[in-house]
Amino acid sequence: MGVEVLASVMHQDMKALAERMQLDSDAVIINQCDCLDYAEMDYKGYRVRFFSFPERGVGRSRNAAIERADGDICLFSDEDIVYEAGYAKAIEEEFARNPKADMILFNIEVEESRRTYHITERKKVHWYNNGRYGAVSFAVRTQRLRESGVRFSLLFGGGARFSNGEDSLFLKEFMGRGYRVYTAPVTIGRESSGESTWFAGYNEKFFHDRGVLYHFLYGCMALPFALRFLLAHQSTLCEEIPLKQAFHWMRDGIREGKRLREEAADGE
Repeated sequence: MGVEVLASVMHQDMKALAERMQLDSDAVIINQCDCLDYAEMDYKGYRVRFFSFPERGVGRSRNAAIERADGDICLFSDEDIVYEAGYAKAIEEEFARNPKADMILFNIEVEESRRTYHITERKKVHWYNNGRYGAVSFAVRTQRLRESGVRFSLLFGGGARFSNGEDSLFLKEFMGRGYRVYTAPVTIGRESSGESTWFAGYNEKFFHDRGVLYHFLYGCMALPFALRFLLAHQSTLCEEIPLKQAFHWMRDGIREGKRLREEAADGE
């Protein structure tokens, strides 16, 4: 097996990025910038392909990377991820250990205030707990991904209408089509500190967009899941915004999500 990093980045230099991310595998980099270009280099014996596109949106760039992937295992990434030495081997060993897995989720260290999960055991992921994992934790068998036809939403994520959630929807759809997803208590990298491209604090937009996402994730169960989310993370999420207000914003988002889905159904 061979791991191939699929990274969505903005205005980056190929060599500097490879060094900063500490790449130790093949990679496909989709660089969102102001030009259309292609470059390729040998980096520590691995092939790094660098595609520059003027189009914006993390979902769009991740989908572009999927179409160009040719490794056995795709590992999604961002420009602020720094990998641990031996990450590719660790991923390969987990897939060898669990041949039933179509996708395995790994630990990426992040700031405590933004942490949504920490994997401590190997277990199967289910529909009710798949909303906590970011795309940079996803390693998936490329053949399974191709045959699934699943791609990232263009409605959610950096550069899209709603600020984040494309990763949760991707995981939900992949699992919904019968593919098996497991966790592994293995840390493969960390998120370097810096300004997020989408996170601007726990404000109205954050809670509203999360509500829209929860409708697409949980349907008629969106409201109780929204309340569970707020209660579970109240000390962080509601430090400045009262829980009641945050829930009100999430409820408005859930209503908008329902309206968007109904409009899409009417248009078919």
